[in-house]
Order: sequence, then structure tokens, then C-alpha cells
Amino acid sequence: MKKPSIPKGTRDFSPAEVVRRNYIMNTIKSCFTTYGFQPIETPSFENSETLMGKYGEEGDRLIFKILNSGDYLNKVDDALYTEKDSGKLTSKISEKALRYDLTVPFARYVVQNQNDISFPFKRYQIQPVWRADRPQKGRFREFLQCDADVVGSDSLWQEVELVQLYDAVFQKLNLKGVTIKLNNRKILSGIAEVIGAEDKLIDFTVALDKLDKIGEEGVKTEMLSKGISKIAIAKVQPLFEARGTASDKLQMLKTLLATSETGLKGVAELEFINATISELGLETASLEIDVTLARGLNYYTGAIFEVAAPKAVNMGSIGGGGRYDDLTGIFGLKDVSGVGISFGLDRIYLVLEDLNLFPETVSEVTKVLFINFGEAESLYAMKAITKLRRSGVTAELYPDAAKMGKQMGYADKRNIPFVVLAGEKEINSQSFTLKNMKSGEQETIDIETLTKMFS
Repeated sequence: MKKPSIPKGTRDFSPAEVVRRNYIMNTIKSCFTTYGFQPIETPSFENSETLMGKYGEEGDRLIFKILNSGDYLNKVDDALYTEKDSGKLTSKISEKALRYDLTVPFARYVVQNQNDISFPFKRYQIQPVWRADRPQKGRFREFLQCDADVVGSDSLWQEVELVQLYDAVFQKLNLKGVTIKLNNRKILSGIAEVIGAEDKLIDFTVALDKLDKIGEEGVKTEMLSKGISKIAIAKVQPLFEARGTASDKLQMLKTLLATSETGLKGVAELEFINATISELGLETASLEIDVTLARGLNYYTGAIFEVAAPKAVNMGSIGGGGRYDDLTGIFGLKDVSGVGISFGLDRIYLVLEDLNLFPETVSEVTKVLFINFGEAESLYAMKAITKLRRSGVTAELYPDAAKMGKQMGYADKRNIPFVVLAGEKEINSQSFTLKNMKSGEQETIDIETLTKMFS
């Protein structure tokens, strides 16, 4: 019989992994709540028209389509079927798709619920998304996104708060050496303008976004292939050579964008965010202006963020986001600016694991296991377990009166730190024998002492 398997790019999670993932999620949630964000949830799949055309050509190709139920080929005529044009065929056989991210569904949610929302609306959302990407380390086809967005305000104080929010989460996770990279899409639009490639803005940003993957020469080659001239590419050489402090980079941008009003506005926005964060300070992370940061999603219009993991680990970005001035406009609600960030939980997990940063207590689920010596002993044990549980202590009874070695082995494999023995002797003296599984030490105590020890 063939061994069962799961699709590439998806994973099963063991109890220990789920507990660690919950630790990260709960840390992020607590910070979201502290910063005034409210939780919402949206369906795992949306109407295709909601998602398609929002992520650029490359993003659209990565959207998982859902076949219509029933005879999905029924509406396809023979001529179209024979043509074998997947683009035309897809719209006939698939009307829904798995969500690619949480931002576009959030924009749809805002438009549908605009009469019930108080603006500015601060929401957080922690749910899975799906992308038909090539699986590799830290990149999966099904993964969890943890998003925080504000819509209904174009104030740059929102960007400042989101930088602080990133820092607060990483400080709580004890993750040092994280870099929050910052740029602005207005700057990229301004650069396209001054090099005479306004009509190639999307091609320019998509290529630039691949700098970490294909290098400077690879980016230039792709730009050339998209019709951006050698002269235009030569004009953006200062981007590839940018070094030094934030002030140095901002001055370079001012010189490069001297003739672009849009570009200079982007520089001014960067200056405000950088200066304000410098004044307020960060606990753990550092803020860096990255003039080549582009982020490939087309809906960004202002500040863009990308979070780099500590240099000690080989990992891509562990977060990102940006300002989108009119994302809700695609659904009919004009002039509602928004800005948001996302945490890449799966990659953060791998980073914490590589750096051994998960607290030992995170892995402890059950604190104490009661050994099963038989029916009467189990009833005595269950009375104590019930009292412990009512006090919030995680306690279990081994379900079968198996050999002592088997029960002890079970506790050891599950890393349960304490075992309680309650046999005939303990019942007669109304006591319990508590064994520390790490040290091997044993002591006899009463139920009150036992409860106080773990409460």
C-alpha cells in the first residue's frame, strides 16, 4: 500500500511545534492589542475577481484557483477547449481562489463593512494564506501571516508606530540583531520619472525587488529585457552604490530626485520617520534606509518596510509591509489611505529555532503525570488531578494500569517534569509521592502542598 503524503510546500505540525508557534502568535497578539489593534477574520477563499489583478502579473500567477463544483467543464464550448488558452479557460471553470495575502481581503472587508467601522480602523489578522510558489527553506505554499493595518488616516505617525510595533515584538521574543529596512514607493516613482521610464515603473520595481536574489547585474539584465535603456539604468547607479548613514543616503536621493516633486515628497516622508524613530529610540531592532528596497506588490504607494533576520542566520525577510493610498478604491471606496505590516511567523520560528531562543518553559505542556496503579488508586489520583486542574495546573493520569517502566518512559518522552505516585500507602496516609524526573529526587507531600507547588 502506498504511503500517504502531503502536498509540497505544506507541513504537519507536532504538538511541540504547535506549542512553539502559539508562543510566537501569542507574543505578536499581545503587542497588537497593546498598540490598539482589533482582531478580524476573513474566509480562506475569495471570489477570483477580488484577488486577481491586485498583485501584479507575477503575483497573479501564484494564486491557487479553486475548480467550480460539479461539472466544471459544462460552460466551456468546444472551440475554447480546443484553443487550450489557460487564461481564457480559467475564468470559465474557476470562480474562486485561495487568498494570496490578508491585505486585499482586508480592503474588501473594509468596503463591505464601511458603515459599521470607526475610522481610522486598526485591525490585526492572523490566518493562513496560500501561494503556488516553489518551496524552499522558509518559503512554503501554505503559511501563516500575522498582519496589522490602519486604514482611514494618511498620518506618518502610523508608520512610526508600526516600526515601534516591530521592535516591541522582537524585544519580547528576545530576538536581537533584526534590521527594519525602510524605503518609499514615491522615491521609486520619482526615479522612474527622472530616468524617463515612467511607463516602466512596474517592470523597474519588480526587477529591483530581486536584487538580493539575482544581484546587481541580474537586475540590470532584467531591466534591459523589459525595455529600460542602458542610459536610464546608468542614471540609477547611485542606488546600487549607496552606503553610509541615513543622512548620506537621503542626501544622495535628494540630488538624484532634484527634478521630481513626487520623489522629493517620498524623501521628506523618509526623513520624518527616520528622525522621529531616532528621537524615540528602539529597544532591539535597528532602522535602516534601504534605497534599493522595492517590494514587488503593486498596491504600495508610500513607505515600504522589510525586516531582515539577524545576520547569524541564513534567512530571507521575516516581515514586510507598506503604505497603500487607495487599495479600497479598487472595490469602490475612494480616498481611504492605509498602511500595514506583516510578520512571517514560519520564518520567525526557524530563526528562533536556529538561535535556540525558545524558552524552555514553552515546551512544557503537562507539568505532572499521575501513575496509574489500578481502579481505586486512579480514583484517588483523579480527585487530586481535578483539584490541580481547577487551580490552572496541567495534570494528567496515565490511562492504563501498565507497568511502571512504561508509564515512566511515557513521562520521559513527553518531557513531563514531575510524576506523582499514589498507591495504597499514599491513600492510607492521604499523601502523594512526588518525583522530579530530571533530578530523580522524591518527596512525600499532602494535596495542599502539591497544589501550592504548581499553582
